Amino acid sequence: MGTLLLRHAALLATFDDADRTIEDGALFARDGVVEQVGPTAALPSEADEVVDASAMVVLPGLVCTHHHFYQTLTRNIPAAQNAELFDWLVTHYPIWARLDAEMIRTSTGIAIAELMLSGCTTAADHGYIWPNGARVDDEIAVAREMGFRFHASRGSMSIGRSRGGLPPDDVVEDEAAILADCARVVDAYHDASRYAMTRIVIAPCSPFSVSPELMRESADFARRRGLTLHTHLCETVDEERDCAERYGKRPVEFAESVGWSGKDVWFAHAIHMSGDEIRRLGESKTGVAHCPTSNMRLGSGVAPLRAQMESGMRVGLGVDGSASNDGSSMLDEARHAMLLQRVGRALLPQQGVMLTAREALRLATRGGASVLGRDDIGALAPKMAADFIGVRVDALENAGGAVHDPLASLLFCRVPRVDLTVVAGKVTVRDSQLVGVDVAALVAKHNAFARRLQ
Repeated sequence: MGTLLLRHAALLATFDDADRTIEDGALFARDGVVEQVGPTAALPSEADEVVDASAMVVLPGLVCTHHHFYQTLTRNIPAAQNAELFDWLVTHYPIWARLDAEMIRTSTGIAIAELMLSGCTTAADHGYIWPNGARVDDEIAVAREMGFRFHASRGSMSIGRSRGGLPPDDVVEDEAAILADCARVVDAYHDASRYAMTRIVIAPCSPFSVSPELMRESADFARRRGLTLHTHLCETVDEERDCAERYGKRPVEFAESVGWSGKDVWFAHAIHMSGDEIRRLGESKTGVAHCPTSNMRLGSGVAPLRAQMESGMRVGLGVDGSASNDGSSMLDEARHAMLLQRVGRALLPQQGVMLTAREALRLATRGGASVLGRDDIGALAPKMAADFIGVRVDALENAGGAVHDPLASLLFCRVPRVDLTVVAGKVTVRDSQLVGVDVAALVAKHNAFARRLQ
């Protein structure tokens, strides 16, 4: 891969253990790994590729801890525009049942393109519906082609409507087949090594779409293989009521009863939690993917983010699916996390102090890395992956704001796209344009599939 030198950054924010920021900053990487970070004058002056970061704020690549790539195909469906979660799902399930492998590949390309243009270099996708021959392999192939660091979930649903579940019977799978395919996918793709580009996550969809037995067996399988575990939990009051009726337990208690807590587990949303539940999950170092835009879009609530952070829970950000967010912008997600906590604090003073821009960006970098169980991404320091982004702060959107605080201007001012994205030392976005991707052709193909689905 060779060497890469980024130099003359207006500000380089490392998010390292010392939380250093460096004016006229530079970074030198070899074979996709950072070797040196510091002032431009202190670093080498030559490399195989030199990137001029003048007028840019540079920071680690953002880490998305929860997405549903396939949902880019069902954005903004009129029948679901004003629905809450359960009705929203019931509207979408019959449409998603018509997905196929090529649709999965195309929607994956759209989602990754949006993520990289918004500064994301690593994402976990929660795919849990695999109809008509579609497989997680289809997502992995596209992520590899686009040079994206990817945690691919082998998700699942097994309890259809005839057995009291929410999804229709024609989109659920046999549980033995689910576990067998989990083993196949892990054997074929999981890379546990440092700087891995592909890892596999075991991810039953939710307590209302899989059985307790599958939750337990998934946890046992993942721990035997050294994998991480992910599911939805505590997203809505309806889910809380359903869990109480179905299992006689609140969602957190149910999850704990089937082995779903600990440093290898993270939940999406985690909005409706009691103080004692947050304390227990903090003690076990369980993780959470905070998805503020989706939580607003579906009217699900305001997560107790400050309490979760202070409890010891590992907290990161996720965009959630592009049918409950209708976008895949990690910069927007960090901005919305910052702003929504301020609304929550006004309504519920126990939410704690305001979330700062730097805290929100830290959740999007170091926080996300911790949630995914990685210590090789999320910061810019020697021996870390060369995943970083650059945003010009002399643009229209930052006018005035960057003069006072360039880093915070990335969230207080609304940045539509990053100018530079580098993943594993390779430039994937340059001058706010994807490198090597025919975006117009990808969008045209995607829109044709979206029309066919509906």
